[in-house]
Amino acid sequence: MKNFKHILFLSVAFIVVTNMKAQPSIYQPGDYNDGIYEKENSVNRRFIPYTHLREGDVTWEKRVWREIDMREKQNQQLYYPVDPVVSRISFLQLITKYVLSNQLLAFQDEEFLNPYEPAVIRQKLVKIDTVEQSSYLEDGTEVTTRVGTADSTWMFRQFRKIRVKEDWFFDKQKSVLEVRILGLGIFTYDEEKEAPREQFWVYFPACRPFFAKHEVYNWKNDAERRTFEDIFWKRQFASVATKETNVFDRQIMEYTKGIDALLESDRIKNDIFRWEHDLWHF
Repeated sequence: MKNFKHILFLSVAFIVVTNMKAQPSIYQPGDYNDGIYEKENSVNRRFIPYTHLREGDVTWEKRVWREIDMREKQNQQLYYPVDPVVSRISFLQLITKYVLSNQLLAFQDEEFLNPYEPAVIRQKLVKIDTVEQSSYLEDGTEVTTRVGTADSTWMFRQFRKIRVKEDWFFDKQKSVLEVRILGLGIFTYDEEKEAPREQFWVYFPACRPFFAKHEVYNWKNDAERRTFEDIFWKRQFASVATKETNVFDRQIMEYTKGIDALLESDRIKNDIFRWEHDLWHF
């Protein structure tokens, strides 16, 4: 009888242990979703390619440079978050992500003729700060060593402006006035000179596939998260024109200041509007 109870006890214990091993873990990656549904729109989204444009169809063209200031309220969706979060990243974090992974080229000039070498642009994006640390030996001698710390977020905090290079043109084949962005220049704030400092340029058409897959915060509706591609395609940003093509190749700030510079910027915008308006007879 004792042997039977002993065998029965061992059998039950074996079954319990086996079931415990067979049970899946309480947590499995992907079981818990930070939301009430799976987001598939932005992940699988593709950008709308530009239509083919013939030189003979362009009857009028004007090149304009404008600046998007990150301090403007309408542009905060491009600047924030300064620290990455799970659901979204900022504009500059997106750019640096693909530049550092060698999927996007960073250029030294706005003509896109001189790309940065990967090692050089990495040094520009990742700042190395050296800190002196003191330690003492057994005999009391002080030893000072320099320790380097990598800071890959300094540019996110100093990010100030985006310079946009774009072409306005009239397509006689479709009878429409259109605009296409060519490049984006990244400017940070130089604390020593107390002025914006140019860092690098990126070719806008090469950025569009990445812009279409990353969401931007929408303060009116969390379910309608637009992407960076939407922001630039629909021109949902605040900007000021700083230059147009001219015989002297100079910016507005080189020949006027203050309120006159703002009026000159508005003149460039209104000239394009009036040119299109004067095409039609009502």
